[in-house]
Amino acid sequence: MRGGPRTGAAAACVVLGIGLIGGAVTGSWLTDDSGPAGAGAFATAGTLWHSVPVDRLFPPTVQGPGAGAGGADRTWTRVAVAPDSDCADAFDPLLRKALAPVGCARLLRATYTDATRTYVTTVGLLFTKADAAAMGSLAARFKNEGLARRTDLMPRPYAAPGTVAASFGDKQRASWTISVLTRMPVVVYAVSGWADGRGVDTPQPAADAMRSGATSAPAQAGLGNEAEGLADRIGEALRTTAGTATEKPS
Repeated sequence: MRGGPRTGAAAACVVLGIGLIGGAVTGSWLTDDSGPAGAGAFATAGTLWHSVPVDRLFPPTVQGPGAGAGGADRTWTRVAVAPDSDCADAFDPLLRKALAPVGCARLLRATYTDATRTYVTTVGLLFTKADAAAMGSLAARFKNEGLARRTDLMPRPYAAPGTVAASFGDKQRASWTISVLTRMPVVVYAVSGWADGRGVDTPQPAADAMRSGATSAPAQAGLGNEAEGLADRIGEALRTTAGTATEKPS
């Protein structure tokens, strides 16, 4: 993943594209992920972690019209990008075990905060070593066994020193989402919490926290929306980038 200076125009295009998707994007790009991808497109998608600038994978600013609790608009600002790495310390032991069948080629992470700097959310892109069949198998297992809702399978946040997310540790995890893609060798996840470092006794998966009538602290604060909304938009940006990378010249 290449860092360094980026042109304002390139970053703006990515942000604009994400913003235009609007509130209806939430969850939709996962539905569109069904079905096999061509072998060439699948393989190309697996190389994006080292061939695409960081500002395209994790835009400095992400717009989320209608993505907040009650349909409120959200704006997320990136506060830190983790050095690309392996997966050794990024997951709790049981989640690491659950993901082991697809391997870990590279892990990219970035942490964002909302416009009020009240919440922080880490988004991760796990590029796996798996083929399409293995990704399909893992996706089916996560769905059939409800693995994305288990509190012992939460991803870990990236707490960046000197930022609003400096105190965002394991005990501060409030809500999360995990999505195993099948058209590319990638697992997309996000985990959210409060920026003030408060601990959370009962974290709740985003899908449950976003349900009408949910009364948990993460649900009332809209932290499920923070995790789900940001993961969806980063995932959609990745899909768009992958599609562009595999287009043949006319």
